[in-house]
Amino acid sequence: MAVTASLSCIRLPLSPTTQHFPSHSLSLSSSFTLNPLQTHLQLRLQPFRSAKSTLPIIRMSMEAGVGVMATKLGMMSYFEPEGKVVPVTVVGFREGNIVTQVKTEATDGYSAVQVGYRRVRDRKLTKPEMGHLEKAGTIPMRHLQEFRLVSVDGFEPNQKLVFEELFKEGDLVDVSGITIGKGFQGGIKRHNFRRGLMTHGSKSHRALGSIGAGTTPGHVYKGKKMPGRMGGTKTKIRKLKIVKIDNDLRVVMIKGAVPGKPGNLLRITPAKIVGKNIPKN
Repeated sequence: MAVTASLSCIRLPLSPTTQHFPSHSLSLSSSFTLNPLQTHLQLRLQPFRSAKSTLPIIRMSMEAGVGVMATKLGMMSYFEPEGKVVPVTVVGFREGNIVTQVKTEATDGYSAVQVGYRRVRDRKLTKPEMGHLEKAGTIPMRHLQEFRLVSVDGFEPNQKLVFEELFKEGDLVDVSGITIGKGFQGGIKRHNFRRGLMTHGSKSHRALGSIGAGTTPGHVYKGKKMPGRMGGTKTKIRKLKIVKIDNDLRVVMIKGAVPGKPGNLLRITPAKIVGKNIPKN
């Protein structure tokens, strides 16, 4: 119920659970229409509105440019024109690398390009996934990944990304993927520990050994390097050189090794070089 009053000061008591906040006053110099409940809520929320948030702002890292997804085919030796032998990884492309969504600051709060890769049958996807792809007018695709950019100008849904238009021979790229899973392994293979003596009566050959004192600290510290599951994690190899782009075979040769076994999904993006394509700060 609204009441009309002419007050010089209104002071509302705080509940027992919020006594640590100071009491608040509201000075009024003229007649006004006041809803007691609304005024009470406004005064109670005033400390939270005026206090500055001290929480850190977490932002995702920006890519140096839009990238593509590809499939690892294997490794081979490549002979350069001057006769030098270079170990390369052959990367192929299946149908896809089509823009499925363009995210902007106005719609999503950040700028990114979502890309789809590897065509599959309709029954392999759920109805929400099919609806998302049909909205963009693209074919059914298995993998969707985002490339967060500073600007998304020039990108539109159902736009096909061609590797040779984004990269050229000699460029440096960052390649990420899932490493080969090796199962449960010991300390020697997993962390490159040294083995014990094999002679002189030693009974500790490949065992881990002491992992901490019993009295102090009385427990094993977190993060101690011990036997456990090895591999099967996402890894990025930075600044690999593109040696050859073969448009006829639709393959790319990248110098060095990349994560995963043949058939593994790879994410290829322009290499981040401080001061060149990303700022120094």
